[in-house]
Amino acid sequence: MKLISLIGARPQIIKEAILNKEFQKKGIKEILVHSGQHYDFNMSDVFFQVLNIRKADYNLGVGSATHAQMTAKTMIEFEKVVLKEHPDIILVYGDTNTTLAGAIVGAKLKIPVAHVEAGIRQEPKDMPEEINRVLTDRISKYLFCPSELAVNNLKKEGITEGVYFTGDIMYDLFLKMKPYFKEDIIDKFNLEANKYIVTTIHRDFNTDSKEKLENILKELDKISKEIKVVFPVHPRTKKRIDEFNLNKYTKDIILIEPLDYLSMMGLVQKSLLVITDSGGLQKEAYFAGKRAIVVMPDTGWRELTQAGWNVLSEPDEIKNKMDYITNNKIASNVENIYGDGNTGEKIVKMIG
Repeated sequence: MKLISLIGARPQIIKEAILNKEFQKKGIKEILVHSGQHYDFNMSDVFFQVLNIRKADYNLGVGSATHAQMTAKTMIEFEKVVLKEHPDIILVYGDTNTTLAGAIVGAKLKIPVAHVEAGIRQEPKDMPEEINRVLTDRISKYLFCPSELAVNNLKKEGITEGVYFTGDIMYDLFLKMKPYFKEDIIDKFNLEANKYIVTTIHRDFNTDSKEKLENILKELDKISKEIKVVFPVHPRTKKRIDEFNLNKYTKDIILIEPLDYLSMMGLVQKSLLVITDSGGLQKEAYFAGKRAIVVMPDTGWRELTQAGWNVLSEPDEIKNKMDYITNNKIASNVENIYGDGNTGEKIVKMIG
């Protein structure tokens, strides 16, 4: 069997690297194609050593452009590779423009498409990622779902054939990299386990509105009077804090540069809880056994909020939500929502 994996963003590179080892075990030949949609990897050497991340066989050189231009250029260039290589299956990941482009090419050429991270749904329905994931799910033959809720989402839409609950491949990553998590920030600021909070805020709907960003910082300022708050600041957020003259709210907050995955996970796993608007971090907090306040109107990881593990929050409710979380224990039925860490093995078994 010959398979083409199409990637275009850093999380997809990681997912592919985990699956690649399983392909090799099964004797499946994998051709790796990178669209070039995102090209700043910013990964530690440990990633390359542990995951054996390899260079793509093809790079389509798409780069940044409008959604239409990226999707169209990826389709045009990817089709050339597919026609040359004649794969038995095309594998796409997540919800990027690269994902949708690869799925359309496969469907049009009547080559089975496998979608890793299928069935995730989130409001608003007109957000680019939601459009990409919904359309990709419609035309994929294999739909590998990270949670039972994702399976049920597809069922509600009438999609039941080729749907599998495999677990989340990012949990595979978490377990593989856990021995390498770093505590450099903990040591630098003399932090004590469960006596600090980690926060990240970067979404445009939170940072581009002065009112919303001010409310978030006011809440974090209140919290910092009771417990240390460590805030790796995204460049966009830093720019807006300065632009809106909101620095007065950050005096008691530990502001630091953005962290790589290993330092961030080391910081999270000893924190009390997490406050974030990051899709990945709210789930990674769960992997680390930490609850999260999600500063978003909705989340793609609804299974965590529905279980009561994470809570959604408006910008001006964060302190109240933190008090709620710290005063309310969670039932033990939230174990293994995303599988048991062998998602890659399951996916390859179903394909092969």
